[in-house]
Amino acid sequence: MLRAIEIKPDVYWVGGIDWNERNFHGYTTDRGSTYNAYLILDEHVTLIDTCKPSFADDLLERIADIIDPSKIEYVISNHVEQDHSGAIPAIMKAAPNATIVTSAPHGEKGLRAHYGDDYRYLAVKSGESLCIGKRTLTFTATVMVHWPDNMVTYSAYDKILFSNDAFGQHFASSKHFDDEVGLPEVLAQAKKYYANIVMPYSRHVVKALGALSGVDFDMIAPSHGVVWRSHVAEILEEYQKWSSLEPEDYAIVVYDSMWHTTEAMAHQMVEAFIEAGISTRLFDLKVNHISDIMTEVLSARYIAVGSPTLNNGMMPTVAAFLWYLKGLSPKGGWKGRFGIPFGSYGWGQNGPEEVAKLLDTCGLALPFGTITHQWTEDEEGLEAVDAAILAGLERVAAGEGAES
Repeated sequence: MLRAIEIKPDVYWVGGIDWNERNFHGYTTDRGSTYNAYLILDEHVTLIDTCKPSFADDLLERIADIIDPSKIEYVISNHVEQDHSGAIPAIMKAAPNATIVTSAPHGEKGLRAHYGDDYRYLAVKSGESLCIGKRTLTFTATVMVHWPDNMVTYSAYDKILFSNDAFGQHFASSKHFDDEVGLPEVLAQAKKYYANIVMPYSRHVVKALGALSGVDFDMIAPSHGVVWRSHVAEILEEYQKWSSLEPEDYAIVVYDSMWHTTEAMAHQMVEAFIEAGISTRLFDLKVNHISDIMTEVLSARYIAVGSPTLNNGMMPTVAAFLWYLKGLSPKGGWKGRFGIPFGSYGWGQNGPEEVAKLLDTCGLALPFGTITHQWTEDEEGLEAVDAAILAGLERVAAGEGAES
């Protein structure tokens, strides 16, 4: 029998563990995921969020470990997306008299669109609260972190912030708390989650962090991954840093290659950055997934992307990475960050030129220009790559291209 896990007195984790989830909307989840739901025992029994439809039976079994599911009076839906709300029909079948609490207006609109009008809905605005007995739950809108309907729920009695997608990680574990897993692992998963889901909405994260700045909590219970209880300050600090989009003095070189010339250029760029004292990582798109590379983009000041010309354009792997980058780029562009398009060609420079256009569309400044080499690599050509990188760094230091 599946068991509920008590995270604080009369507050239980009752979610699902998805050990085999490996791809979440194009983002690799090598460590699986969890769909966290939380049961609060009070005068009015309350369930915070549900899970994917395929984990509805797990959810109900864990709830039944503590209480008859029919006794649930409130189902709080912090987010419409189906990995959060997908088991609402199963819960409402078990607890037909329950009221679904969701954000106004987008949460209610989204839930009605998904699950119909037969349920009882209570739409709440930011700052409103719900008394469930000795506890009063307060709701704060976190619009576009990462959907319009998003909100978080706060229990002052328990000092728990039920944070929805914020502070989450796609990470399956038999352990349920940050201090049981280890901070480096949890922070690495949280960073990948932020980079691949939350990053384009960073300005909204800044607003949400501001709205929560006066809230007194010592536990963060997210919708995915482990619960933060020992390292709350650390994850808040990381979110402040990540949402600021302030880069580190760090470069990544991303490429694909046909006959190794673009590859040789990429390796030479790495050497040039190292020579300039800048930490660097190299990513061959044939063997690195774009979602892992995006985790490094979150920190990188310099983003070099290379492609040879293939069929009068860039290589499909490079196009896929750049399109993914475009979707995750912040609305205001990448201030203080620089794109470096490069690549080899035979008789047409279309490949690297298309890379340059997409990097510009992503909002990256291009003070290095487009670095190209015709035909096969040679010592003179590689020296030119080295010189182009060092010259570009000098232009950046002089303030050229500082605004995207």
